[in-house]
Amino acid sequence: MKSTNDFIRKCDNYTFFVYLCTKTGNIMASHNELGAWGEEVAADYLKRKGYTILERDWKSGHRDIDIIAFKDNEVVFVEVKTRRNRIFGEPEEAIDYMKLRNLRAAINHYVKYKRLNFPIRLDAITIVGTPECGSPEVTHIKDFPMY
Repeated sequence: MKSTNDFIRKCDNYTFFVYLCTKTGNIMASHNELGAWGEEVAADYLKRKGYTILERDWKSGHRDIDIIAFKDNEVVFVEVKTRRNRIFGEPEEAIDYMKLRNLRAAINHYVKYKRLNFPIRLDAITIVGTPECGSPEVTHIKDFPMY
């Protein structure tokens, strides 16, 4: 039997399990890859609907805003939730109290940092599917409740 040290080694500046390491060290867990793909699908969807993408994956400390867009003189903050299927419920159900609290704080920071003088709203976009499945199901929920 191999020891724990046999299963872990250094890949660039990060420690990964051996089976996840590559020469470049650019590894993403499959759920992170799915999330990144979902955010790409959501951004493409918004562009097709006439939105201008201002920011993607904007950080405020440990908080983040997936997409910040602009349309009809309004700044739209978008939370994207991607799921392979609905076995564990609807994707938007994952936007819980703590997520909303973090989103409110990040949105407040962004508005103050950019000195915005436009109306704002929070939208949610849910993606159900995988990159391999063809066309995913995209649902755009406008004016998602912030509380």
